[in-house]
Amino acid sequence: MNNNMDEREICEVSATDEITLKKIKDSMYDEDIINRLSQTFKVLADPTRLKIIYVLSKKPLCVCDIANLLGMSQSAISHHLRLLRNLRLVKFRKEGKMVIYSLDDDHVLQLFKQGMDHVIHD
Repeated sequence: MNNNMDEREICEVSATDEITLKKIKDSMYDEDIINRLSQTFKVLADPTRLKIIYVLSKKPLCVCDIANLLGMSQSAISHHLRLLRNLRLVKFRKEGKMVIYSLDDDHVLQLFKQGMDHVIHD
């Protein structure tokens, strides 16, 4: 705890509502689900991966096109895509010799958009 914390930020009395606290505790998500959500946010904490999500929100693309857009090597982009794929944030399909990546579903785009709305909100 920060020693410089304003004293007004600390409860001075213990007046807990046990019924409300029990309801909240009973509604908490399973530890595995919380850990998976944490991993998702950790993966999304990387600027390159956010850029990849952005470009894939516009159109499904192959690794070479993503690398070209972001000015990075294909191997670096492939590494990021593998992390995103492992958490089911992106998916791929083969078209002949090409591998086309896209967002896994609309939830990924909504996460991105809501985060962006929060950041640019005045």
